Amino acid sequence: MALSKIQTAEMLDAPNLGRRNLIINGDMRIAQRGTSATGIGVTPAYNTVDRWRFADSNNPTARFTETQSTDAPEGFGFSRKFEVTTEDGATSDNEMQYTDQFIEAQNLQHLKYGTSNAESITLSFYVKSSVASTMGVRFSHEDGGGNYGASYTINSANTWERKSITVPGNTATAINNDNGRGMSIRFGLNIGATYAGSNSTAWGNGNYFGAHTNTFVGTANATWQITGVQLEVGDTATDFEHRSYGEELRNCQRYFQIYPRTGGTLRWNVTYYNTQAYATDQLLPMRALPTVTDIATGTSTASGFNLYALDGDSMNSSTNEGNAPTLSSQGLPENCVIVANWTGITKPTGVANHPGGASYNGATPGIHCYSEL
Repeated sequence: MALSKIQTAEMLDAPNLGRRNLIINGDMRIAQRGTSATGIGVTPAYNTVDRWRFADSNNPTARFTETQSTDAPEGFGFSRKFEVTTEDGATSDNEMQYTDQFIEAQNLQHLKYGTSNAESITLSFYVKSSVASTMGVRFSHEDGGGNYGASYTINSANTWERKSITVPGNTATAINNDNGRGMSIRFGLNIGATYAGSNSTAWGNGNYFGAHTNTFVGTANATWQITGVQLEVGDTATDFEHRSYGEELRNCQRYFQIYPRTGGTLRWNVTYYNTQAYATDQLLPMRALPTVTDIATGTSTASGFNLYALDGDSMNSSTNEGNAPTLSSQGLPENCVIVANWTGITKPTGVANHPGGASYNGATPGIHCYSEL
């Protein structure tokens, strides 16, 4: 592992310019899905804080509660917290549990990977744990460039500490210029011996998660928290780049958005065609056409919808055609619409092809539009 420098006031020759941080929601304040999840351990998923996934391999024993916590270092409002609810004192060699973020490939072209001028990158973050230990970080080149394993040491229990790690540029393999996965940053929670042991000195050598130890996951009720995660070009960790709430929310919504957040008042335009009806409304631009799921059903079959024909200037509930359409998305990612489609219905007599609207009164927080990497 290459140790990096943390910028001090004496090192500042110029003010820090924005848009350095390649991580989205590094301060853990956006949590569209919710703020708490229990029984975390064997299902890869985005559970709480946006853009940060939990993942596993080979069914480890450990289980966690994951929360967006208000316990954070000075200058931050939130952290992401894991608490051990079932400890694992004997992790099998091929088992892993970790949390990660994927970075979109087209956002990494300035790293110049695959050339002799490939840039070094520096990861910095604030971490706090109830147990002192050494824990691993895995940098993965998602376009075939291998892995780089590193580690950091939690020196004092129950104390916020800032860590930084510098990784050399990958001169051998380029990152594709597309909207797929370019790189992932993975923080180890429970790592088997196959994937931990020694830190890398170059891309492709060492172990995936460096010199990770499993003190945290082997301790009942132990906690591990992280915030202020920043990945930037160069060998120096600069101050965390604070972005506005609105900007960071919109960054997150490129990959996941909830629409609508509440029911009861939203009305969608409807078109009848043969024995079908289509209700549509505009989404914010996304990375790719999203998979659309109603949170109440867990599928693309929606609940809480009602379809109406227009009777004069008001919605006539006597023409209600039911509440179970199929949800999808259509168009281009940067200009996509969400579609609710009813089948096997009869257009009310005397109603034009644009008869009225549909209202959504489903479970809060509503419809999940998923376009994660």
